[in-house]
This record gives sequence, C-alpha cells and structure tokens, in this order.
Amino acid sequence: MKRIVLASLTLLAICLTGCAANVTASKAPDADLTTLKTFYVKRLPADNRGIEKLISRRLQFMGHESSCGDLQTLPSGVDAFVTYEDRWNWDVTTFMSKLDIQVRDASTQSVLARGHSTRSSTKREAPQNMVLEVLEEVFR
Repeated sequence: MKRIVLASLTLLAICLTGCAANVTASKAPDADLTTLKTFYVKRLPADNRGIEKLISRRLQFMGHESSCGDLQTLPSGVDAFVTYEDRWNWDVTTFMSKLDIQVRDASTQSVLARGHSTRSSTKREAPQNMVLEVLEEVFR
C-alpha cells in the first residue's frame, strides 16, 4: 500500500510541474525604483499584439507617467525605459507563455530591475494579467 501511495504522489508531482506558473523579479543592488516617475515602453518591432500599450497603461494605473512607441521615437526627459520580450504558444488556442520585462535607466541604459512570468497552457492568463503580475513583482 505504501508503494502505491508513494508512486501516486510521485506521479502527481511530475504532472503538476507541467501546470506551473512562475513569477519572479530582481533589482540591481543600488536601484531605487521609487525615484522613477516617467517611463517609455519600447515596442518590439515584431509585436503586433500591443503588449507595449498594456505595459504603458499598467504603469499609468500605478501612478507613473508612461508613453510607448518605437525606439526612434524615444522622448527626452524620461527617467527610465522599459523593454520586454513575449513568447506565445499554441494549445488549442494561442496564449502568452512567457513575459520578460526590464526597466532600464534612460541615461545609462543599465538594467535597474527585471521581472519574468511563465505560464503553462493549463495555467494561462490574459496578457494584461501577466503584465500586472510582473510589474507588481518588479515594483514590490
């Protein structure tokens, strides 16, 4: 009986690792994100889903000034710019499986903070929810 229970628990643990959601963030040791007031979110050239707009709107909702666009339209006077990378997979429908966001100092381009979210098809979230969870973790 113990072997059956142990084998069942092992199988369950293996199955659940494929259903995982993972959200992490890290900051540079000397980074103080509370001093950042204005942001510019750089659109990925291949992005036709408007993820830069979702990130910019979430930053605005969090009380920051934020705009978005292409690299060549980077406005002067911003404290930080935000870059991102998204990955999409298909499992009956297309879903965002990964979102990486980096907050960079506008003058030095050094990374001040980064956040990451991964989702399996069984734990999928809407893109705006993934943006929310990553930015909340970054600014925590």
